[in-house]
Amino acid sequence: MSTVTTAFAKAAAENRAALVGYLPAGFPDVPTATRAALAMAEAGADIIEVGLPYSDPLMDGPVIADAVYRALKNGTRIKDVLDLVQAIASQGTAALVMTYWNPVDQYGVDAFARDLASAGGAGLITPDLTPEEAGPWLAASDSHGLDRVFLVAPSSTTARIAQVTAVCRGFVYAVSLMGITGTRAAVNSGAGALVGRVREHTDLPVAVGLGVSNGTQAAEVAGFADGVIVGSAFVRRLAEAPDEDAALASIRALTADLAAGVRRQ
Repeated sequence: MSTVTTAFAKAAAENRAALVGYLPAGFPDVPTATRAALAMAEAGADIIEVGLPYSDPLMDGPVIADAVYRALKNGTRIKDVLDLVQAIASQGTAALVMTYWNPVDQYGVDAFARDLASAGGAGLITPDLTPEEAGPWLAASDSHGLDRVFLVAPSSTTARIAQVTAVCRGFVYAVSLMGITGTRAAVNSGAGALVGRVREHTDLPVAVGLGVSNGTQAAEVAGFADGVIVGSAFVRRLAEAPDEDAALASIRALTADLAAGVRRQ
């Protein structure tokens, strides 16, 4: 049983959704990113997605895209990503890497899986990898005991949902709306229906991402999903803070608000 599976099981036992937070490695710098992720874990995040900075983040909106650009400009490397995973995992919180596929392919799929497992990582979220092209990753994740999280969207057909969920392990990532990442004023009304469609094909937890930015929205999503994924709201807190102390305080406050939200369903 992976640390991600354990985190979802613990949340379910407490009759709530799991809180999944995202931060890119190396933003605004490597030490601050590490402290921010640990602060998030201490304040109530059940699972942390570590973003691997990539030069062409097609799915990401301006907040995350700018943060990733700054991380790359600062010289963030895959080693920094793995070090951050290790820091989170060593504190007892489940850590996944969110990454586009090209960096993993260039690193070497089996080598990446080996090094991620060695760092204590639970697996990968791969937004641009399709099941048809995932053969090497399926083999490597089996070999190294890693979770593999693929995405479904409101536009996904029934056949596509069945195909995606068949290769997922850990949880299924349900994108709540079509478009790029970013906070929204309201949760997409179709998100609940998408979760219901996914549950027709799998017993895995279903976590909803894109748009959640506060405890009220987290509570709404927690009413129909097994997990609530928050990214841009955390990154914005880091980007807008005047200094590191303020950034960490803001991260803790947002995490606490969201953690209370997933318990208000």
